[in-house]
Amino acid sequence: MAKISRALLSVSDKTGLVPFAQSLLAAGVELISTGGTAKALRDAGLAVQDISAHTGFPEMMDGRVKTLHPKIHGGLLYIRGNAAHEAAAREHGIPPIDLVVVNLYPFEQTVAKPDVALHDAIENIDIGGPSMLRSAAKNHESVTVVVDPADYALVAEQIKTAGDTTLEQRRTLAAKVFARTAAYDGAIAAHLLKEFAGGKHALPGALVVAAPLAQPLRYGENPHQAAALYGKFHEFFQQLHGKELSYNNILDLTAAANLVAEFAADGPTLAILKHTNPCGMGQGATLREAWEKAYATDKQAPFGGIIVVNSPLDGACAEAIAEIFSEVIIAPEFTAEALGVLQKKKNLRLLKILKSPLAARPWDIRSVGADSFLVQERDLRITSAVDLKIVTRRKPSPEEFQAMLFGWRVVKHVKSNAIVYAAADRTLGIGAGQMSRVDSSRIAVWKAGEAKLALHGSVVCSDAFFPFPDGLIAAAEAGATGAIQPGGSVRDAEVIAAADERNMAMVFTGLRHFRH
Repeated sequence: MAKISRALLSVSDKTGLVPFAQSLLAAGVELISTGGTAKALRDAGLAVQDISAHTGFPEMMDGRVKTLHPKIHGGLLYIRGNAAHEAAAREHGIPPIDLVVVNLYPFEQTVAKPDVALHDAIENIDIGGPSMLRSAAKNHESVTVVVDPADYALVAEQIKTAGDTTLEQRRTLAAKVFARTAAYDGAIAAHLLKEFAGGKHALPGALVVAAPLAQPLRYGENPHQAAALYGKFHEFFQQLHGKELSYNNILDLTAAANLVAEFAADGPTLAILKHTNPCGMGQGATLREAWEKAYATDKQAPFGGIIVVNSPLDGACAEAIAEIFSEVIIAPEFTAEALGVLQKKKNLRLLKILKSPLAARPWDIRSVGADSFLVQERDLRITSAVDLKIVTRRKPSPEEFQAMLFGWRVVKHVKSNAIVYAAADRTLGIGAGQMSRVDSSRIAVWKAGEAKLALHGSVVCSDAFFPFPDGLIAAAEAGATGAIQPGGSVRDAEVIAAADERNMAMVFTGLRHFRH
């Protein structure tokens, strides 16, 4: 078996570089390196040859041209054992390079900075790095390629014991390279599309979905389905307590975080969700009071649900929450008292919100089978009082206005057809995901009745227009005195007339919030 005799190291992230290089030198491997990497190795007292000495060609153009040279790519790409390739390498003085250690310019970190200049983004587009990685990965039958410092220890151990890596390991590392370069190119394309779109959201000409494995999952929605979590989830959430998250937990808790993000600037607010649907939401002077209002909406659905708050979870609220079984509790912070109460439940998962989900990329991506995907802008539109058009003879009272705006933010996160009955600071009845809007309204009214909550004086919130007057009439008969809906039905005039006949105040938003 051939041994690794020459390695090329060129890294932006120098984590673990020096110990790894020391292990290579101890195994008799010659080191070639570029600019900053070579300096770091020399500063550590290690022997290294500059890339320019290896190629006989100087680095130039601010380092833009240094590794794009036949002695580099020829040394990586020629097929060992192929007589013609071996002869060409000898004729042109191209020695083999057996190990490539490269990680790329920090493009993603650069463009994540607020107000990054286009010049800075472009200067952080790596050219030589991906080229070397791809050359080495293509010739992985003979060449070992390392793109992730997490792989240094395993590679070093294999070289120490056998002088080379195994073919199985080289294949794994090569596949990792192509995943990394695909993600890198995807990040560049996404950023430049946004930059060159002149402030408009531009859908990509090709969808590149590449994300690192965040964590394996025991199974998917059901035990017979394999599953894993990919992407930057752990930049947004930190698990503080409890057993590992499930696929369904992650669906629910991200829905919960998206909902509460719309109430980030409000006073203490708490929501309870089940199967991604809100089943109760409340606001109060304290989180304990907000909990009581949210829980009162529906005392059956919250069992095994998700609870989310918009402010640090305190001990008083934690004690109330602890009386029922919940799967996950999410908060921007947990007080010591709250942790003391909740960490007694070993199966309860506690998650801290590190970063608002509103900071994520503005796209939703959904697989629809048939090897196809749907991509759309995320529904981030916020409706305020100035956006509402009063369409009835009676204007909403200040309390009804407040209830409309509160309920409208909630109904946006309920599966369509969605109906929410709301007061100014709480939900009173929620109907989700039915085939007809009237059925959703009936369920919401029934839920309110089960909870012994009066709907008199409430407002009804509909995620899309009432296609017929019957839905609005049913709401009025249930006790609603106001309604908020998008409008836009061919029968709007009939719906408005039905509201006027019942002295209801109704506003149109001009915007619907379907959630399939």
